[in-house]
Amino acid sequence: MLSRRQKLVLLKFFSMFSVVRGYNILIIVLAQYVTSIFILSVNTSVKEVVTDLNLFMLVAASACAIAGGYIINNFYDSEKDLINRPQKSMLDRLVSQNTKLSFYFVINFLAVVFASYVSFNAVLFFSVYIFLIWLYSHKLKRKPFVGNLTSAILAIIPFFAIFIYYKNFDSGIFVHASFLFLIISMRELTKDLENIKGDLASGYKTIPISYGESFSKRMLTVLILLTFIPVYLLLTKYDIGHMYYYFYFSVILLIIFLIILWKSKTKTHYLILHNMLKFIIVLGVFSIVLIDFEMVLNRIQKWSIL
Repeated sequence: MLSRRQKLVLLKFFSMFSVVRGYNILIIVLAQYVTSIFILSVNTSVKEVVTDLNLFMLVAASACAIAGGYIINNFYDSEKDLINRPQKSMLDRLVSQNTKLSFYFVINFLAVVFASYVSFNAVLFFSVYIFLIWLYSHKLKRKPFVGNLTSAILAIIPFFAIFIYYKNFDSGIFVHASFLFLIISMRELTKDLENIKGDLASGYKTIPISYGESFSKRMLTVLILLTFIPVYLLLTKYDIGHMYYYFYFSVILLIIFLIILWKSKTKTHYLILHNMLKFIIVLGVFSIVLIDFEMVLNRIQKWSIL
């Protein structure tokens, strides 16, 4: 049986894990490694990629910077989250604001330390990234359009650190990135629709508050139509192996999303739509292996023999 103190420590651990959204960071770390193996370093063995210490340091720096971003975002949004996410907010409040801030500075310092192992340019890259996250949380997220655009850009910047490291600037990579950027932009706008009540009470000038739900739905419709452009290019112009299954499935989900969107009126409806977009993003991470599925099968066979 755990003592009362041990239970409190465990609760605070889960609270901090909730604040930094550890589950999201684990997905991002996985996405960076899978992208490195199947897209960015196709001529390098899996073992070399996985054991590359420079890559590990870049991924660790990304994870720390993103975790710091979640902490500072939670710090500034504490009052708003009490309205939008009361249960999660109560868990997050088990850790004091001072402790969160202390951890924020420590974890950002670690991000810079990890980046310094790779190069001075990596230090500059992550220093600017950390500053932009703070600027977004402190100022930009309260502004319509600017906040949404900045949030989507910040979400894909860690992947550009990996692109730069491998010096792989193939056009197909940027088409993949544009698809991800559009999905994330849709998720941010859907999240604004979901959180209207708390945003309004906190004085946030999001797109739904400034221009209305109908305008936001039209904007989401345009974003969905724009998403079909990179999907078409990836299916017709680039070799994506069996990943075409994912893109066909994504198109079906986006059409369903659009139908539900125009019938949505409540927070629950928008939460469903938000989760649909999150599912598309997470499924995309695991679907990257389909680009070279034969290689995966061959390696599974080798491991089973061993």
